[in-house]
Amino acid sequence: MVKKEYKEPDVKGARFRQKSVNIINEAFIKEFKDKYPKYNDLSKAEVDKIIRLFNETVWKEIIENRDGVQLPEGVGIMFIATCKSPLRQNIDFVKSKKYGVTVTNNNWETDGKLAKIFYTNYNTSFRFQNRECWGFIACREFKRTVAKTYPENWNLYIQIDPGKKLRDNYKKKVYKEKIMNEKLNNYNEFDL
Repeated sequence: MVKKEYKEPDVKGARFRQKSVNIINEAFIKEFKDKYPKYNDLSKAEVDKIIRLFNETVWKEIIENRDGVQLPEGVGIMFIATCKSPLRQNIDFVKSKKYGVTVTNNNWETDGKLAKIFYTNYNTSFRFQNRECWGFIACREFKRTVAKTYPENWNLYIQIDPGKKLRDNYKKKVYKEKIMNEKLNNYNEFDL
C-alpha cells in the first residue's frame, strides 16, 4: 500500500460559520411567564440554568440506558447506536502533520465501529404535525462524553443496519429485548 503525502490544510483560509440561534431570549422568558404565572420570580439566568440541568440529565441518561430515552411531551426518542465505519477515510490530523503522511483513525478499540446519536419521532405514541421538520444537534459536552464512554462499552449499544429504516431497526431490537426480559423475570427452573 502506497502512503499518500499529507497536504496540510490552510488554517488561515476562508471559513463558513453557521449562524447560532439562541431561543432562550427575552421574548421566550416573557411567553413562559405569561403561560406559567407562578414562575414570575425566576430570572433569565435561573431559567437558563434549569434548562441546562435538564438537558444534562437527559444526555447522561441516554449514555447510561441502552434503549435511549423517550423525551417528555411525546417529542421523540433519543438513543446511541453502533454503526459501520464510513467508506471515506477518517484522517487523524495531528499524527498526519507529525509524520508527513496521511494517517487514518481506524477505531481499533471498537472493531472499526462508530457511535452515532440518533433522534427519531416516528415511534412516539402520538404523531404531531410537521414532525418531519424536527431535528436534533447534540451539544459539545454530549458529543465528547459519548466519544469517551463509547470505546469502553461499544458492544452494549444497538447496532443499526444501514439498509433498513431507523424506526424498523429500533422497534425490533427494543421489542425483542423486552420479550426476553419478561421471559427471564418469569423464569423458574423448578416450575416445569
